[in-house]
Amino acid sequence: MRGRSAAMLLALVAAPAVNVLAAPSVRYHWRNVTVGGGGFAPGIVFSRAERGLAYLRTDMGGAYRWDAADRRWVPLQDDTAEPSYMGVESVAPDPIDADLVYLAVGMSARGPAAILRSSDRGAHWRTTPVPFAMGGNEDGRGLGERLAIDPHRPATLLFGSRHDGLWRSDDSAATWRKVESFPLAGLGHPDRPRTTHGGLSFVLFDPARRGRVYVGSADPGAQHLYRSDDGGVTWRAVPGGPRAALLPVKGAVGGDGAVTLSYSDAIGPNGVTDGAVWRYDPGADTWRDVTPPRAAGEVPGGFFGVAVSAQDPRVIAVSTVDRYRPVDTVWRSTDAGARWDELWRRSTRDVSATPFLDFDGAANFGHWIAGLAIDPFDASHAAYVTGATVYATDGFARPGTMRWAPWTRGIEQTAIITLVSPTGGAPLVSGFGDLGGFRHADLARSPAHVHRTPFLTNTNALDYAGAAPLVLVRSGNTHKPVVPDTSLAWSRDGGEAWTPLRLPTSETTPRPDGTPARAQTGSAAITVSADGATFLVESDRPLLTRDRGASWRAVAGLPVGARVTADKADARRFYAVDGERGRVLRSDDGGATFAAAAGRGLPTDLSGARAIGREAANPLVAVPGRAGALWLLVAGTLYHSEDAGERWARATGAAQIDRYGLGKAAPGSDWPALYAVATVDGTRGIYRSTDGGARWVQLNDAAHRWGLRLRVISGDPRRYGRVYVGTDGRGIMYGDPKGESE
Repeated sequence: MRGRSAAMLLALVAAPAVNVLAAPSVRYHWRNVTVGGGGFAPGIVFSRAERGLAYLRTDMGGAYRWDAADRRWVPLQDDTAEPSYMGVESVAPDPIDADLVYLAVGMSARGPAAILRSSDRGAHWRTTPVPFAMGGNEDGRGLGERLAIDPHRPATLLFGSRHDGLWRSDDSAATWRKVESFPLAGLGHPDRPRTTHGGLSFVLFDPARRGRVYVGSADPGAQHLYRSDDGGVTWRAVPGGPRAALLPVKGAVGGDGAVTLSYSDAIGPNGVTDGAVWRYDPGADTWRDVTPPRAAGEVPGGFFGVAVSAQDPRVIAVSTVDRYRPVDTVWRSTDAGARWDELWRRSTRDVSATPFLDFDGAANFGHWIAGLAIDPFDASHAAYVTGATVYATDGFARPGTMRWAPWTRGIEQTAIITLVSPTGGAPLVSGFGDLGGFRHADLARSPAHVHRTPFLTNTNALDYAGAAPLVLVRSGNTHKPVVPDTSLAWSRDGGEAWTPLRLPTSETTPRPDGTPARAQTGSAAITVSADGATFLVESDRPLLTRDRGASWRAVAGLPVGARVTADKADARRFYAVDGERGRVLRSDDGGATFAAAAGRGLPTDLSGARAIGREAANPLVAVPGRAGALWLLVAGTLYHSEDAGERWARATGAAQIDRYGLGKAAPGSDWPALYAVATVDGTRGIYRSTDGGARWVQLNDAAHRWGLRLRVISGDPRRYGRVYVGTDGRGIMYGDPKGESE
């Protein structure tokens, strides 16, 4: 806004704060940034009604259907507006009608839950809210399947709940009632946050024997398996089996009527230290221990996934969970568990489609292998899930080396913490939870690797130098309370390679009270100056370096925990918000000292402009290529400054903004395009403004809501209209206008 910034600013200050909002929608084309899988999918189920049809459930990204014609997974809940429904507790394809499928959805005991029914393979859903809570993203999400359809009476379904016993529907899930005759009523809702019950871990109908159904219980107790022979009217505990401390996780009924069950000593997916595999013969009412052998020195772990071949009931398979030494594996037996073949030892993994899985130079067999399935139409086709991908093979029934490859085309199931679209280099650099993040040189291709040296499981802060955009910095944490080496890194080539940054020892030792330092926990964000020469770290004692970490100096006048923003054009200037004292701070000497800017036009209370928590987005954003141009989000309202924070103007539109970012200006406009996750006229969604926040247009529609689990947003500084949205469970979405008329 050179040459007319002062006049525009005065006009904005004088403008009344009235709602001149017009929020038409703009047609956008939405796609996923390709990574491929990436997160935990606790269950995979093949349809028994149609060859080539399968469903996958995830813990926070909804459900998917395999489209055999297009050879890709299709997300089934992108139109969902209820965040809790993106956690899928169970999936049940109808065994007779291939078009029918049901989902049990609910993220946790604190969120709403429902049973969804679709008659067109998940293209549309009928939603029935239910009174029993679920835990699609809680401990125990690898149990199941809890939802089952009676193959002899397809309108009848049973659901084994976590907290409230067994439930039944006789009208295709339209209404539900509790099965009072079932011996276990449930333990009730947990009385503490972040705790749950295993509850009824699975429901199994025997497809060959009308009326026979099994239910497992993963709650403490003397009995864990229950059987009905009259369709669920009456029940009896099945005596025998393993010791009571082992909990049934999953089960599968073979064509011979025998039930193969996996057991673990915890509901997982973490904390499992022991387990077993048993077979139950209902005809003789007898049990047999068929647990695969264990080698000396092996960390036992437990057993979760279980599958039986539809062609030969003697062919069974099970998977381990938390067997970290030597590695989690899948076992296969052709004689009903008398002898076992450990598939890890004769398997290879081709991860060329998702090369980031080569974390340590070679992708391992996997971890958290909670779901395992054999294709009922092809005994050579099998699949298993892990904490980071889904693997499949077409050689499951063949001898020799078994090749597995990621079966993830179309699946993007990750949580995004932060992202930047620099003014040069790759169009996008991201920070993920669990996977660390990526440099996305090609949005349609899985990146070659995650951020390395150091590898931090979570990247919490990313920044690039506005005038030297190949210089990037990042900070993050690991899954441990203390980062073992360093939580900081910088890159000179746009995020392809990284170099660790180490603070002085005094900043990475515990505080006097014994608690970890901010830098130890990954809570110290890092910022880079416009020329890429200065790095400023928000450690317990804010520090900066001008020689890539060879030496450090203290920053004066900057409160601990204040989020810093670098000017994107003027290397001398850094900014921060002191929410506690209601001030905007500025440095004019390259970050060495900070002092209060005038801040005229801002509210006196700036507590709503604080970034609380290490994963919080920075409310203060600098405009690329424009010295002194800033945007600030305060309690849902945007403010704008053109003079390095001296004077501010309030955006006049009535959007209530949660998160926002900047992009390239529209043709003929001097304003940067504003992109926001916001609520306008009661509708929460993704919006854009090209006139400084006076008018907003909605960019997403009813088919693109992704549970409204939206964590970060940014425009592209080089491409007008392009917007990147980081979701909590559906990866990164990016949108481009189809052609607009505003």
